[in-house]
Amino acid sequence: MPPRWPRKPDRRDPSYRRLDDRMNFAVHVALFAALNSGGWFWHQVQPTAVPFMPTVTLLWFTLLAGHALYVFAIARY
Repeated sequence: MPPRWPRKPDRRDPSYRRLDDRMNFAVHVALFAALNSGGWFWHQVQPTAVPFMPTVTLLWFTLLAGHALYVFAIARY
């Protein structure tokens, strides 16, 4: 069940922004896991079909780590 907000959502509300940023990060992690698992599956089945998979995973993981750093360490609400 999705989280419910007790009042009208307002992007200026610090609690709402924190929750929104964390939900966006969760979506980013889910997309990373789903698309990379599919990509690596096809890379194992036929390596010549997706030879760039290690590079994609490394770059995307770097972006994911940067996103996590921002959401959990840098952002001040």
